[in-house]
Amino acid sequence: MQTTIDPVMSLSELMLALTMALDMTEGQPPEHCIRCCWIGMHIGEEIGLTEHQLYDLFFTLLLKDAGCSSNAARICELYLADDITFKRSYKTVGTSLSSAINFVVKNAGAGQSWMTRISTTIDILKNGTNYAQELIETRCTRGAEVARELRFSEDVAQGVHSLDEHWDGSGKPEQLKHEQIPLYSRIALLAQVVDVFQFEHDLSTALDEVKSRSGKWFDPRLVDAFVSVSQQLAFCQGLNANDICQRVMNLAPAQVSISVNDEYFDCIVTAFGKIVDSKSPYTAGHSERVAVYTDLIAEELGIEENERKWLKRAALLHDLGKLGISNTILDKPDKLNDEEWEAVKTHSALTEQILLQISPFQSLAKIAGAHHEKLDGTGYPKRLSGDEISLMTRIITTADIFDAITAERPYRGAIPIPKTLQIMEENLHTAIDERCFNALKIAIHKLPSHYLSSEVV
Repeated sequence: MQTTIDPVMSLSELMLALTMALDMTEGQPPEHCIRCCWIGMHIGEEIGLTEHQLYDLFFTLLLKDAGCSSNAARICELYLADDITFKRSYKTVGTSLSSAINFVVKNAGAGQSWMTRISTTIDILKNGTNYAQELIETRCTRGAEVARELRFSEDVAQGVHSLDEHWDGSGKPEQLKHEQIPLYSRIALLAQVVDVFQFEHDLSTALDEVKSRSGKWFDPRLVDAFVSVSQQLAFCQGLNANDICQRVMNLAPAQVSISVNDEYFDCIVTAFGKIVDSKSPYTAGHSERVAVYTDLIAEELGIEENERKWLKRAALLHDLGKLGISNTILDKPDKLNDEEWEAVKTHSALTEQILLQISPFQSLAKIAGAHHEKLDGTGYPKRLSGDEISLMTRIITTADIFDAITAERPYRGAIPIPKTLQIMEENLHTAIDERCFNALKIAIHKLPSHYLSSEVV
């Protein structure tokens, strides 16, 4: 397992890989944020932004969806809809009132009874403006917070915050207009709409769409700049190229070497762990707690400090793939059906897939991705068994199971620690490693008091 970090690691490489998780929570095709970066950076160059401005624009574009997991549960609650499908479809809705109404009628209460769909649709038609304000404000506020947690400039944070403002003042959350809207936000929204429509249809359709919104959603000067960019052969060849990631990495801002020491690396990992946990009210703080339990178990097992540090990072990101699972499943109060359970089981493989894209995490990807494997071979995603499951994975698995039982779930309350340990003991040698379990029982007594609430002691 990797135990050192490159002192001049590529921050751009790290961010590009983690945007794959953001694409999942928005229901977008892979590399959406990366293509938006390609589009937006060409617009920025076309209008003559400085080197410093292009750097901030680069990360605004990659992080534009950093707050999107925070409103997923609320979308399901208000619209009775699959949040991922809802978000994906919403981005293709036209600007007319009829398009908005058609979207609501088609998506509100999808899969529910006709009575439920009718009542939900009426509610949304009546209160939709307020709901949209709430959802966008939640997303934009959290996205800006993530940018700050990642130590980007306030210009980047504001660029993320104002993504949904429109040139004519009809946007949200603050109804800014014209030059009141940060330039990076104006470019990012334009790039987003271009990518959604060009990927769904073609570049010509995207051009027609942004031209029709010029002066309404978009700054006319930026639309004109994109029209010029769209005529550049190199831009068009790169837009849907298989090596789009490398092409974006070759852009000037990505070449800037940023010193990422242990503390900054932990800051980045923690921020993305919070993005995962923000997706559901039932997973709030889950990744952080699993990381704490993981570290305490590892300490009891005598694992050396530097290796524990990397294992804790893997624990923080072990559920990264859950960003691709609908909240209709994650927050379901009833037993999952077979199709829903199969969907849940994809999250650990998705975690591994994303972490494999990040050089420092390649040795940890399999550890994090195997946290639902079982010693008896009945786990997922690869049905590993026995010695095929590393000690590091067994530690995370033990920590994850402990938190899953002691935390409140959609279908039950939190379970007290004594009862949790009894349940876990019944699963020794099948799902849980005995050494890790014994270490956990000792480690529990070292937990800070706020981890031992009255509900679970």
